Amino acid sequence: MRGRRYAHAALALATAIAAPAGAQTGRELPEAVAEYVTVNAPLVALTNVQVVDGTGAAPMAGATIVIRDGVIEAVGADVEIPAGAEVLDLAGHTVLPGIVGLHDHTFYTTAGRRVQLHETAPKLYLGAGVTTIRSTGSYHPYSELNLKRAIEAGELPGPRVHVTGPYLTGGVSGYMTIVNDPEEARRVVGYWADEGATWFKVYTRISRADLAAVIDEAHSRGLKVTGHICSVSFREAVELGIDNLEHGFFTNSDYSPDKQPDECPGDLQARLLEVDLDGPEVQATFRDMIEHDVAMTSTLAIYETFVPNRPPLEERVLELMAPEVRAEYLATREEIAATADSSAWPGLFERAKAYEKAFVEAGGLLAAGVDPTGIGGALAGLGDQRNLELLVEAGFTPVEAIEIMTANGARVLGEYERYGSIEPGKLAELVVVDGDPIARPAEIRNVTLVFKDGLGYDAPKLLQSTKGIVGIR
Repeated sequence: MRGRRYAHAALALATAIAAPAGAQTGRELPEAVAEYVTVNAPLVALTNVQVVDGTGAAPMAGATIVIRDGVIEAVGADVEIPAGAEVLDLAGHTVLPGIVGLHDHTFYTTAGRRVQLHETAPKLYLGAGVTTIRSTGSYHPYSELNLKRAIEAGELPGPRVHVTGPYLTGGVSGYMTIVNDPEEARRVVGYWADEGATWFKVYTRISRADLAAVIDEAHSRGLKVTGHICSVSFREAVELGIDNLEHGFFTNSDYSPDKQPDECPGDLQARLLEVDLDGPEVQATFRDMIEHDVAMTSTLAIYETFVPNRPPLEERVLELMAPEVRAEYLATREEIAATADSSAWPGLFERAKAYEKAFVEAGGLLAAGVDPTGIGGALAGLGDQRNLELLVEAGFTPVEAIEIMTANGARVLGEYERYGSIEPGKLAELVVVDGDPIARPAEIRNVTLVFKDGLGYDAPKLLQSTKGIVGIR
């Protein structure tokens, strides 16, 4: 075997043996990127790994993945390693496709703050193995557009970004864009489409007429629309032509019999606790979504934070938060814990997991994202990882959950031919995990190396660079 051989430790790559004569060198990188890159060679082979390819296929043991110029050239148990390749011996590791986060904001909230995380969000996502995000509602659209361009130009480390324009809603709102008639809705969509947004997100108080205008204008430009809706029900939105629906069970007003047109029912939670998950109303929602190719985005990681005493506290999460942010989060968590005897959230959360499993069993397309908002307990990237454990709680196998988090996200974005699975000819967007997240899903936290754009990034170093500043930068 020719080439250089590396052994991964849990937190860093070991020192390499010298490359053979004639080995190709990597490209020059700006310091802001180079300090996080540990693999920068045009030809790389990952050996002795377990591969979970994202297609739903069973894991492949003892496999080799060959990467040439950022593209997967070969994957399998009997792959010949090309001469001159940089070889990484990754025994004991699992390689997954890059996570595709379909509800992954670049801003963050606690109960008392909302902050654009231009510095930490891209590093958190990439360091956690999220190689592609759809921002799914922008707080500062120009910040996201500028971030996207800087990452694409190779100036900053971060995931591929599909920018969603500003939130579009009705009524009154402090930071969202208010649209109160179809003409205004078309104008706003046209403006942000011209600026570079490729998706649009409607919010809870949009009217049917304005939503129809948003969808029509976006579709006329080859762009798509998703929604966190309530004033318009899921079935109504599907009839109007929406492409994706966010959060699933938690936000669906299909099951409120007293719902008024273009109004969000005040009894939504109570109705959701009563609806028969096996009944005809739920099946009608699923049937409409599936027949019209409307995907659902699971965001279990964010809704878990509203359940008393969940999720389990992780020291790594608390260490990454700025001290004042950590204090805010822990105080709110205690307030929620005090409601344990009366909270509706445990029941809602269990029903939401069952709803997502039933949707997939009916033939629906489910993707996932973190939505790092709410009380602050679900961080960018780390919450995407947590989704694996929560989807397994919902009844999916780890292999099925990984397909939801990777390939299905790429399918929703219309990018599955380019990435989302580990197959020859696709971009080498790969996540190297120290351990076996199929046998032990929590081990998805142990990301050591992330490949994107032909570069291998030191995942722990990316996360470490955000320590103590998440929530303020």
